[in-house]
Amino acid sequence: MSYTLYNFFRSSASWRVRIALGWKRLEYRYVPVHLVKDGGGQHSPEHRARNPMAQVPVLEWEEGGQKRQLAQSLAILELLEARHPSPPLLPKDPYLAGRARMLAEIVNAGIQPFQNLTTLAKVRALGGDDRAFARDFIAAGLSAYEASASDVAGHFSVGDAPSFADVCLVPQLNAARRFGVDLGPFARLVAIEAHCAQLPAFAAAHADNQIDTEGKP
Repeated sequence: MSYTLYNFFRSSASWRVRIALGWKRLEYRYVPVHLVKDGGGQHSPEHRARNPMAQVPVLEWEEGGQKRQLAQSLAILELLEARHPSPPLLPKDPYLAGRARMLAEIVNAGIQPFQNLTTLAKVRALGGDDRAFARDFIAAGLSAYEASASDVAGHFSVGDAPSFADVCLVPQLNAARRFGVDLGPFARLVAIEAHCAQLPAFAAAHADNQIDTEGKP
């Protein structure tokens, strides 16, 4: 089965799906949707038809003669895990799988919404410092993540194999650096990131390595 991924190189949610597709060795067509140029491609009628929230990523495929589309990164991860369970991105133990999902949601629900373009534009419109606003939420979320992973982490966030948690953590740490968050207090998370970086699926999915990456030499 061949997939199409509508995404943006720097979008942390898109990045998560790229990691999962690569980890599961799935072929896909990469379709860039620029979130800033010309008012943002996510607001086009064509993209709103794919996702009324006007966000990326959107995964698309053909099945039974029908075109199917799915938005929201964690929903996409769950679909890929169910359809392509090997190699896995969740532990077999239900409790540990739940912990991996919990850590993923700390990033997905507890951090990412406070750094997305729509939120930061609203902060600026109200006269606030959007970068300082984002930094506070990112630092607080990473602190919660590190504490929550402390009793289950190994080389990765949950044990010694990558999971949904790491798929969300790696793009988030990249965003943290872009916003100027001090990662000094998060040595465990930086070490996990280093283990992830050694894996081809994580390396290939990096924002610096995409066809729409800006600033390439």
